[in-house]
Amino acid sequence: MQASSAPQVRTLLLTDLVESTHLVERLGDAPAAALFRAHDRLVLELQQRWRGRLIDRSDGLLLLFERPIDGLGFALDYARGLRDLGREMQSKVPLQARAGLHVGEVLVWENSPEAVRQGAKSLEVEGLAKPLAGRLMALARPGQILLSATAEPLAHRAARELGERGELLVWKSYGRWRFKGIPEAQEVHEVGEPGLAPLRMPSHTPKAWRDLPLWRRPVALAAEAMLVAGMAFGAWFLAQPKPAIAFNERDWVVVGDLRNLTGDPRLEDALEQAFRISLEQSRYVNVVGELKVRDTLQRMQRKPDTAVDRALGSEIALRDGARAVLLPTVSEVGGRLRVSAEVIDPHTQTTVYAVSADGKGVESALASIDEVTDQLRGKLGEALQNVQKTSVPLPNVATPSLDALKAFAVARRVANTTGDRDQALGLYRRALQLDPQFALAHADMARLHASLGELAAARDEWHKAQALSQRLSPQERQMVELMLMQQDGPRDYFRKAEEYLALYPDDFRTLGRLSTNQWHQNNDFRAAEMLVRRTLKPQYERVSLSRYSLGTYLLGQEQYDAALAEFRASRAGGFSGWAEMYARALELRGQFQEADRVYRSSAAGRDGWQGEASVMTWTIRRDPARAAAAAQTWLAKADTDGDPHEAVRSRAAVATLAVLAGQGDGRQALAQLASALEANAAKADALYPPFSVEVRLFAGLLSACLDDRAGVADALRRTEGSSIVRDYPTVAQLRQVVLAEQERLAGKPQAALARLRPVAGRDTALVAVHWAILRAAQAGGDASIVNQQRQWLASHPGRLATESTTSEVLRFLNATLMADLARPEATAR
Repeated sequence: MQASSAPQVRTLLLTDLVESTHLVERLGDAPAAALFRAHDRLVLELQQRWRGRLIDRSDGLLLLFERPIDGLGFALDYARGLRDLGREMQSKVPLQARAGLHVGEVLVWENSPEAVRQGAKSLEVEGLAKPLAGRLMALARPGQILLSATAEPLAHRAARELGERGELLVWKSYGRWRFKGIPEAQEVHEVGEPGLAPLRMPSHTPKAWRDLPLWRRPVALAAEAMLVAGMAFGAWFLAQPKPAIAFNERDWVVVGDLRNLTGDPRLEDALEQAFRISLEQSRYVNVVGELKVRDTLQRMQRKPDTAVDRALGSEIALRDGARAVLLPTVSEVGGRLRVSAEVIDPHTQTTVYAVSADGKGVESALASIDEVTDQLRGKLGEALQNVQKTSVPLPNVATPSLDALKAFAVARRVANTTGDRDQALGLYRRALQLDPQFALAHADMARLHASLGELAAARDEWHKAQALSQRLSPQERQMVELMLMQQDGPRDYFRKAEEYLALYPDDFRTLGRLSTNQWHQNNDFRAAEMLVRRTLKPQYERVSLSRYSLGTYLLGQEQYDAALAEFRASRAGGFSGWAEMYARALELRGQFQEADRVYRSSAAGRDGWQGEASVMTWTIRRDPARAAAAAQTWLAKADTDGDPHEAVRSRAAVATLAVLAGQGDGRQALAQLASALEANAAKADALYPPFSVEVRLFAGLLSACLDDRAGVADALRRTEGSSIVRDYPTVAQLRQVVLAEQERLAGKPQAALARLRPVAGRDTALVAVHWAILRAAQAGGDASIVNQQRQWLASHPGRLATESTTSEVLRFLNATLMADLARPEATAR
């Protein structure tokens, strides 16, 4: 048998053919055999259609899928196929199956050829996800498809991929159920087609029953509960146990500073960091981040390095909505090293629980921390089975070296407080010298590089962490994989992100990145808004940044008052970074002086409008000469800095102003843009894969404005068959715009309109789509469409100001259109 792989998140579908034994008795051997052969052909066809992998079969099926929607598609088609098979039988036998769909971690491995020859399956699948899928299947009524709470939202969101059929599906929730052998209650859902699915609550079975609240249980049960409560009260009164704390799944805890009573300085930072890393493996307990704790200390007018003790930790917990405070301690007792921890109720500052573990010598510390955090998770209500499943020993998810762990802990503190890049990186490298397999150090270095905009260095560190994935926790392993997938097409990245967030829904940084990617890669302001709203929690250290992002997405949906309110809340919350969109919102209100003041008060605008922001500002304010001068200044700085992206983007700005605003020779500017793109494409694409394709298409768009058919054709030829066009929706839209411009230049405006109208009907349509429709309608003499598109452009200034694709060159076109809105005759220029 080959060694099993690391756990993988997969969709499991289990089905059971109802009363299959009775079918044979009723039909006879020969007709039943013919039926089962037809059934097998159906399964094979659906397996190929929905990209499933058949693991096992008997009276039922066990299949594995990459995505929940594929598993659901199989189940729905299987139900229809069985119905049709039954109708085709001469005896009209009704054929139905039960189905259970779940998403979770499984282990997959292949049996050896010898084992297969002896009757074993070629592929084995195990893991806790499998019995839950089986319990759902067993609970289902004939013809019913039941889903877990993990599978249902992922499948529901993707149901549109099923086309019109997906819109007709009925989704029902049946509340919480208890399953024998599964410690925690589970939400149960059904999905089905009207007239085919039962769409009725399942019946209780000896292995599954509803988890009803006490007020809905029978009177006899209530009487029994009163008796038990009376006995419990008596026991409490006599024994006077320690108070409990009401802790629920996904509640938050504040971890105080570790008290080191041993006098050994090696244990100071190392064990506190180890305690956090060990506890953060839980999906039941959320830990308030170190950066958030330091941020709250500053708001309390305390120094960021103030020790967090019982009183201070309780105040932080109350401010940040945490349910408990954890205080770890390390001491020597009777010649043994003891690691202990208290659970503190922040409202009363009393100790609710205390746990400890003893070991021999300093080398026992990490094992003792693992034991203590496992005990804490159990005390806080996490099921023992989950603790055992997700608790990986610290040496396997961090490092067995206390010295390496200390260097790592100090590096994190430096990165989170002083922000000294070189010192933090030096400490991380020291940790890696002490333990070259310390994968988490590589992951932290990647995060630091990414936060500083050093994307190439970040990607290099992500790859190093991935190469050591066996030394990462399951969450960290998936996070590294997700970060590297940002280089792939949006569809795969968004699918992986949904799977990740189904398991770790309170990872606010991932939610924030996903919202930004929806904005940049899909032009989907509504989806971006919904994602970033999930990060508006007191436990998130970057909540003021989230409010700024939310303001941007609301501005893009023309919700000006709401956007300004979020921008102000962001500033009040301490965010003073990039403020261009805040200024743009004020500009749209005609408040130019206030816009300048807001921008200058930001970190990015201390020297006034500079670079790209300056080009946008003077273009929008109808001062193209000043905008062109700003673009040339930006270009010179980009060349001096050797930045491949800025070298190309600044020339795109120069070309836009030359072509659309008469600021220079348009053809010469486009030639310089093409030359810069050729020189920098490889480096630029290494960080942002769609960059060069998007810029080439933008150059084709500007060529169309000069009636340069050769330039348009060249842009289309060089992007034909590109995987970037296939994988990135906004790039695909831009290519359609350039194709439409080619048709307009060829005297085929109706063909251009037919091409673009379906795209324009979506909320995610680029501004350039509407602009190109206007140009085609003008060429075709269709005044009604011209007026319609002018009205759209005039009524969407927020979208023009905020639309931002991967290369961001379309912003220059949008700024020109904003300036032209007061001159309708120039809008289609």
